[in-house]
Parts: sequence; structure tokens; C-alpha cells
Amino acid sequence: MIKIYMYFLFLIIVSMMVFMGSLILFYLDMGLMLEWLVFSMNSLKMEMVIILDWISLLFISFVFMISSFIILYMVIYMMEEKFMSRFTYLVMMFIFSMVLMILSPNVISILLGWDGLGLVSYCLVIYYQNWMSYNSGMVTVLCNRMGDVGILMLISLMSMMGSWSIWSLVNSKLLVFMLLLAAITKSAQMPFSSWLPMAMAAPTPVSALVHSSTLVTAGVYLMIRFNRVLMESGICSLLLFLSVFTMFMAGVMASVENDLKKIIALSTLSQLGLMMMILSFGLGMVSYYHLLVHAVFKSMLFMCAGIIIHSMMNNQDIRLFGNLNEIIPFTMMSFYISNLALCGFPFISGFYSKDLIMELVYDLKVNIFLLIFILISLMLTVIYSFRLYYYMFFSEVKFYSYNNLSENFIMNSSMMVLVNFSICIGSLLNWMFFYDYYLVYLSLGLKLLVILLCMLSIMLSLVVIGSGGVLLSYYGGEFLGSMWFMNIMYLWIYNPINKISGMIFVSDKVWLELVSKNMILFLIKHFKIMFYYNTYMFMFIFICLYLFMVIIY
Repeated sequence: MIKIYMYFLFLIIVSMMVFMGSLILFYLDMGLMLEWLVFSMNSLKMEMVIILDWISLLFISFVFMISSFIILYMVIYMMEEKFMSRFTYLVMMFIFSMVLMILSPNVISILLGWDGLGLVSYCLVIYYQNWMSYNSGMVTVLCNRMGDVGILMLISLMSMMGSWSIWSLVNSKLLVFMLLLAAITKSAQMPFSSWLPMAMAAPTPVSALVHSSTLVTAGVYLMIRFNRVLMESGICSLLLFLSVFTMFMAGVMASVENDLKKIIALSTLSQLGLMMMILSFGLGMVSYYHLLVHAVFKSMLFMCAGIIIHSMMNNQDIRLFGNLNEIIPFTMMSFYISNLALCGFPFISGFYSKDLIMELVYDLKVNIFLLIFILISLMLTVIYSFRLYYYMFFSEVKFYSYNNLSENFIMNSSMMVLVNFSICIGSLLNWMFFYDYYLVYLSLGLKLLVILLCMLSIMLSLVVIGSGGVLLSYYGGEFLGSMWFMNIMYLWIYNPINKISGMIFVSDKVWLELVSKNMILFLIKHFKIMFYYNTYMFMFIFICLYLFMVIIY
């Protein structure tokens, strides 16, 4: 346990130092690049590059800050775990894989952090060692490997340019498409969204880390770094459609879902779609702003969810919760604040980035069809958040009649800083870093549109909670709650591939091995007999001719 506290102190101290470094670099408007030439072959250079600018250092400070409080929270949450040191090492490996990915503008060194994230996340998802964890881990790692294929193809294609640095990436649709494939698999955009809710099989501290500031944001961060090339290639319209429909699908699915951790995971998916959507317009810094703000309140949501699940004797069904504000008041207050930040409640942290994103969307004159989907997705965020409020605050507990629960001081203290940041980090980042990027002028009607839609969503959420929601879940739950049958689509893809592989196996073992082997043996045997026969005939004819010539002469 003392070692875990040392990790906490190390991460929080490094986080503060890196944050001060990012402030200095931002106000000096400069960056540092460290380059090490590993080898050079003909015109191809293998380089290890580390870039230190305010963007990378600010993201690292947030990753370290959130990770430090999650590690402190983990001390109590995983107290009875037998292999605590192994779990801690996996978490630290995960954090430093993310740091390696953040600092790398070179595709080779990006792959090291990228693969480290994928493999360590697999080890963390299967940590509880049951069938559900194994299935979830395999889906997670295989979806992420599809993104790794994009990075590997990018490495092979960029080798023709003589360098693997991002600055040598030319305006090629094929290269950018490979990059986009890697980003949308890691950030779980359609059609690779099914692994994100399944990764909830991991312990809750891992979920708080993975789904807030590390694994799922890696794809968004990669696209922010490569944003210039994305805009020049013309593929951004594809990313726009994928991200908007990911937002919509995640919001609809969360409105009929009853698993607490899956609802929060689907809200992460919805916010990732929002980041990718504004990034597809070329507004990388706004997407980065929302990424940082979202990391704080989403980690807070998962930490509160872990305490709620433990208090309810490891039950995650929200229909059995109720009246929790009397049992765990600080946790419920923290959950309430972070959920308000998720909805974009005015003057809480999520409001500053989400409201700026929506104002920019209005100003960009988006297609009316996509704009309707974006607004419905924002309404769905409020609907499933208010549904969560209802089941946790306003209904009576339906699980067990007697409880003797109390909150832990260490867990509460680990959440206290994140609660304060969930209130004020949006305004702090706006005043420090993002104050002079965009200034939008809108009419009063457009300015109030989002707030009016949020109020309408609260009234619609009552319908979802009531009998209308029961009917919706009963008749449409199989479709709405199953990632729009994307899991079954994977089976449709898998079964033909499995049959084709079976046919290849049969052709390989039967035709190419047995049949061809027997045919070759038969031919060898036949030619062998023919060879002997022809030899005897030649000898007989030769002897006959020789005797004939002797007799004549």
C-alpha cells in the first residue's frame, strides 16, 4: 500500500510540474523537439522523436492528475484484491503507454504507445477472469488491432517518402484513410463502437481511466495532431457522418439501457462523437478543449459509479437503486455535479466547451439533416442523465430493506479535487489557454436554442421513465439496446470468413496435401515403370540391331 501512495505522490507532483511547463511554453509560443536518429538506410531514416509543446504537456498533466486520484481511489476500492501489485503495475504501464503516444509525432514511436495501450487494456479488461471478461477482452483487442493495421499500413506507405515523421505526410487520400481507420477504431466510432460498452467488464478504476483521458481519447488526439492533413485530403466529410451517427446511436442506446456503467460508457461514446464531429470541420483546438474538460467529469462519474455499485452489493441495475442521497450523500452530490457538467448546465465546466461547439456549428451552416441529428443527440444526453437522476434520487430503493453504509474518507478525498475541477476547469482553461481562438456572434433565438431544447428534454425524459419508456424498451429495446445490431453484423462478417477459412483448410489438407501427394506418387511410380519399360525396349532393340549388323557383315 505504501508503494501505491508513492505512485500517487509521484504522479500528482509530475502533473503540477508538467502543467507549469505547458503554461510557460504557451505564453512563450514555443516548443521543443528532441530527435534521435536510430539508423539510416539509403534515403530512409528511422528516428525517435519527442515533441514538447503546450498541447502535449497540458494533456500529459491532465492524464497524470486524473490517474493519481484514480490510484488513490483504487487503494480502497481494490483493497481485498489478492494481486494488487500486479494490477498497479498494469495501470502504470497503461499510463506511460499513453504518455509515449502523446509525445510522439513519429509514426513508429506512435505505434509503440498505440500497441502498448491496446495490449495493456486487454490485460485490464480480462482482469476478473470470467467468461464475460474474456469475451469482452477479445472484442476489445481485436477491434483495436484493426486500427493497428491502419498504423502499420501507414508505416509501410510512408517508407516510400523517406521518413515516418508526420511532417512528411503528403496530401494522399489513402494515407489519411489509414490514419482515419486507426483513429475511429480506438475512439469507437461507427462501425467499431461495440467494444466500448463491452470493456466495462474491467474494474471500475480502469473504466474511469480508460474512458476518460487515455484509451478512447487516443484516436481523437491523433486526429488533432494530423488535423491539417485531414482537412487537405477531403475525407473529413466521411468523419462528419460517422461521428454524428455515433452520437445519435449512443444517446438512443443509453436512454433504454439499465446497466449503470454501460450508460456512462455510452455517454463517453456520445462525447467522443461530439469531439470528432467538431474536429471534422477543422476546429482541432475546440475539440481538444472539450477533450480535456470531458476527461475530468467523466472520470468523476465512473468513480461515483464504483462507490454506488459497491454500496448496492455489486449490483449495476439502476432499476433497483433509489433514495441514495440519504445513504451516500457526498457521492451523490459528486455524481450530480459531474452529470450536470455532462449535460452542459450553464457555468459548469462542460457548458464552456459544449456551448462553444454548438455556437460554432450554427455559424458553420451545417446541413439541416445533420444539424437535426446533432440537436437530437444533445437532447438525448439530457434525457438519459435525467433518467439516471430519477432512478437514483426520486424512487425508493428496491434492492434490500436494511443498509448500514458509510463513505470512506480516502475515496471521498480522492474525489474532492475532481469535483471542484468538474465545476471550474472549463472556465479556467478558457481563461488560460482558449480565450482568443473563436468569438461567435449569434442571434438571441439561436443562443437560447440549446437551453430550450434541454428544458424540452427534461419533459421528454418523464415519458421515457414512464409507461412510454417501458413500451419503448419492450418493443424497440432489442434494436435500440444492441448497438443497432452491430454485434450481429460482426457475426455475419465472422461466419462467412469462418466458412471460407474452413474451405481453405479443406482444400489445403485434402486437395493440396492428400490429393496432390497421391497424384505425385502415382506419377512418379508411373514414370518409374515407364522409364524401366523404355530402357528395356531400347536395350532389346539395340541388341537386335547389333546382331543384325553382325550377321549381314
